[in-house]
Amino acid sequence: MYSSAAPYKNQHYSELKRNCINKKKLFEDPEFPATNASIFFRKPPPGVVVWKRPGEITNEPHLFVEGISSHDLNQGVVGNCWFVAACACLALKPNLWKRVITDWKEQEWDPKHPESYAGIFHFQFWIFGEWVDVVIDDRLPTINGELIYCHSKTRNEFWSALLEKAYAKLSGCYESLEGGNTGDAVVDFSGAVVEAINLEEGGYYRDQQKQDQLFEDLLKVYDRGGIISCSIKVCTAEPHEIEFKMANGLVKGHAYSVTAVKKVRLGHGLLAYFRNETIPLIRMRNPWGKIEWKGAWSDSSEEWTKVGDTERHNLGITVEDDGEFWMSFADWCKFFTDTDICRLMNTSVISTHKTWHEAVHFGSWTKHAEPLLNRCGGCANHKQTFLQNPQYLFDIKKDTEDALISLQQRDMKIHRREGQGENLSIGFGIYKVELNRKYRMHDILTQQCVATSTYINARTVFMRCTLRQGRYVIIPTTFKPQTLGDYMIRVFTDVESGCRELTEDKPRVRCWSSFLGYPQAVTHVYIHGAEGLTHSNATNPCADPYVIISCEGHSVQSTVKKDTLQPEFTTSGIFYRKKPRQPITVEVWNSNAVKDEFMGQVVLPGLENDTTQPQRLRLKKAGQTSEDMPGSIDLKIVTSTQLTAM
Repeated sequence: MYSSAAPYKNQHYSELKRNCINKKKLFEDPEFPATNASIFFRKPPPGVVVWKRPGEITNEPHLFVEGISSHDLNQGVVGNCWFVAACACLALKPNLWKRVITDWKEQEWDPKHPESYAGIFHFQFWIFGEWVDVVIDDRLPTINGELIYCHSKTRNEFWSALLEKAYAKLSGCYESLEGGNTGDAVVDFSGAVVEAINLEEGGYYRDQQKQDQLFEDLLKVYDRGGIISCSIKVCTAEPHEIEFKMANGLVKGHAYSVTAVKKVRLGHGLLAYFRNETIPLIRMRNPWGKIEWKGAWSDSSEEWTKVGDTERHNLGITVEDDGEFWMSFADWCKFFTDTDICRLMNTSVISTHKTWHEAVHFGSWTKHAEPLLNRCGGCANHKQTFLQNPQYLFDIKKDTEDALISLQQRDMKIHRREGQGENLSIGFGIYKVELNRKYRMHDILTQQCVATSTYINARTVFMRCTLRQGRYVIIPTTFKPQTLGDYMIRVFTDVESGCRELTEDKPRVRCWSSFLGYPQAVTHVYIHGAEGLTHSNATNPCADPYVIISCEGHSVQSTVKKDTLQPEFTTSGIFYRKKPRQPITVEVWNSNAVKDEFMGQVVLPGLENDTTQPQRLRLKKAGQTSEDMPGSIDLKIVTSTQLTAM
């Protein structure tokens, strides 16, 4: 996260500032000039715009006045409450804002040395996987001498206005910031992983168990430095309700920053500690700096009489219209429809908190006439082309393990000026594949789709899932085929997963292939399970079986299934066979502490014309004998001489 930042537009802050000081002139940014083109492309502001430097707006300009606070910010005339909400969240996290507002002490106005001021600032953002350093001049758009976009409550504080200008430069102009997503801005401030949750569709208000789990998740995210925001969506049929104030004080189509998540102790004095009765509360801030919730647990509501003075003091309860207010978590789930949860993923080797292993890959959905080279096949609805998408393989090495997957497309706001700028509808599927797969999938035989994300035209699609031990392939796609774009995929697992892109379709022809041979056929073997097994230990009626699939000196082995004589293996292997007439062996073994016990086997010819239907085969003894052993095995085998058939 703290790698060096790449200069945006190849503008180097230190060099530009030094030149301006030497020439005794204030910086004027040629890449983001003080013109209408930097403000709007369609809808001009309501008045005559005059660009002014902070020293022309107030006598004593400062980057910060009495430090940085979430209360500093007020929204301007552009509809960018989402960005202001993100800034309010940023202000609560010193470790984050000191990275974004880099060299903040050096950038502060110094009244003792006015000659060192050059009218130049720089800010750093995490853009599509890398930190970018954005240089701006300090000319800000005003109408009648007042800042028209994001600004601080204190007239001579300018950190938020300058930060917004740098972000507008990244987006092409100020108007491009209208109608964005708070979670996206937080990601750009931090490199966090954002999860969007639809509270309405999820039915959290009506499901107490889901509500309790969500609160625990938010509490954990907040306590570990994560950032949370929320909003109330507006029906597309009623666009006039954007930023419409409801009777309860909440505003539709408006982003709020979450500034605290707490279990608040009820009661007074020692009795409160002995009873240990708590209520889940959540605190938010309106970017307008005013207009608050009027219901239960609002600033002056009677519910606060249930809380002791010490607890109220610790919570910092104030009775003023400053835009910050508390709600019960149940009411929050009832009235808010969407929340963005931004997790700061801990990838540190040494940490007392939960740590993650991260794999990051960049790619593109690209078009090619040759199907094997095409990489824009659309979602799984398009069966003929779905596997013509990028594929990423990773391993889950523990019995069960959480995996967090984030698919992010390149930000499109900069294209709004050309009438484009809409996000692609994107998503991904996760398939459990053969334990030894190392080439691209070309057909779905018995590979199981264990999870599918939502498909949505958001910048980021996130999914958290619990996976069993095995090998998996992620297939990121656009919703429709032939849709082009760039993406970044991030995979977080408990243990290093070896995540890598599958780029080859089949084994390469090597210079030694003519001597050592080259595969003539490919065979997929899937073992579903076994029934009727027996073993020699009469004192224990159950066994711990596992299965081994062997072919031409290569093998795959399932995990051990504990305490069963009817194991479900759901294990598969894929073999590129140089000697197609050499059979494939499937053996069942019982895991023992001293020596594993053989429970039977089947020998499969694996010829191309053999049945591809599921089979139940009787287990046999090892060797040349065809003598039966107790039990049978359920499997499916498919062979093809076309190496890209599966």
